[in-house]
Formats: sequence, structure tokens, C-alpha cells
Amino acid sequence: MSYVEIIITVLIFGSILGGIFLIRKSAKKFNLTREQLADIKKRNEMLDKEEKKEQ
Repeated sequence: MSYVEIIITVLIFGSILGGIFLIRKSAKKFNLTREQLADIKKRNEMLDKEEKKEQ
């Protein structure tokens, strides 16, 4: 391998790893209030009821 190929390979791997670490760092957990959790549960229950009616 020539030096140019080695440099390009290292840059590609660095870009891939950098992207993965950036995504990992920017991922956050949701901090939901109790009201928001209750709304989500109600919505899920309503969707489950509608799905059962359709079947």
C-alpha cells in the first residue's frame, strides 16, 4: 500500500468512528413529567382499543 492509500484509509475509519461517537454523545434520555407519561399511557390504551375493534 502506498502512503496515500494508508492516509485515506485512516481518514475513512476516523470519520466513521467520529460519527459514531458524536451520535452516542448526543443521545439523551427523555425526562418526561408524570402528566406526559399519563397522556402517553392514555393514548396507547386508546390505540390498543381501536386495533382490537379493527380485528
